[in-house]
Amino acid sequence: MTLRVPTLRQRRLGAELRRMREQAGFGGSHLARLLGVTPALVSQMEIGKSAVSVARLHEIAEACMCANAPLVEALADMARERDSAWWDEYRTALAAAPIDVAEIEGRAKRLKSFTIGIIPGLLQTNPYASAVFARGFTHLPDREVDRRVKFRLRRQQVIRSGETPYTALIHEAALRIQYGGPAVLRDQLDSLVSDSDLSGVSLRVVPFATADFPGPSENLIYAEGPVPELDTVQADSSHGSHIFDSPAQLAGYRAILERIEAVALPERESRDLIRSITKEMNDKYE
Repeated sequence: MTLRVPTLRQRRLGAELRRMREQAGFGGSHLARLLGVTPALVSQMEIGKSAVSVARLHEIAEACMCANAPLVEALADMARERDSAWWDEYRTALAAAPIDVAEIEGRAKRLKSFTIGIIPGLLQTNPYASAVFARGFTHLPDREVDRRVKFRLRRQQVIRSGETPYTALIHEAALRIQYGGPAVLRDQLDSLVSDSDLSGVSLRVVPFATADFPGPSENLIYAEGPVPELDTVQADSSHGSHIFDSPAQLAGYRAILERIEAVALPERESRDLIRSITKEMNDKYE
């Protein structure tokens, strides 16, 4: 049995196989008997450490009596994937969390994010991103800051190419916190207005004046998969990056984002608010 260090994609495939087995009411040993393999192999497939062929995937789906054909076909596409992606070049240079975020974004059918204290990474300028990384809890050397900034800017190609629709929900607080100082923030705000005109990009601001703000305190990325069951949420907190993909978690975050969108300003009014904040800063600092 060939074991590997699984990517996020491989871990997700394994997790979906485990869910399929559990929904059938089978234990790992029972499924192993049905497949004619060892329980250890079932366990390794479900944590992504052992490769799953398309044929094996269909065997598991049939054994578990999974009638969700769109989900099975989407999982088969995941099992077929063998090509490396651009973020694989960074696996030995960066921690797993930013690699996972890039993989989530790069595989998404559609993206949506919410940020409350920071401009979303997919829309950050170089100076703003540098200031964010330089002011983290742990001091980073300049070389490491540069590496992380380059990686973050490369992530932005997923929306700048126009291939992946993106909705950015940004709380007004994020538009006013001066990472890098007034000049860096003004440049960042101007860039936001320009980026809001990109094909497929929708930028909406949640203003301070919203009386019934329903949002969470963490920053979120919601990535739609080829079928709803394969959607993914990535959330940042003071304890690090967290990934959620269970049906209950996905339903909860969908509801949260729907409520945030309900109170966010329309696109034109959002741009007007950003411009007004920029003007306030120009009047104050020039």
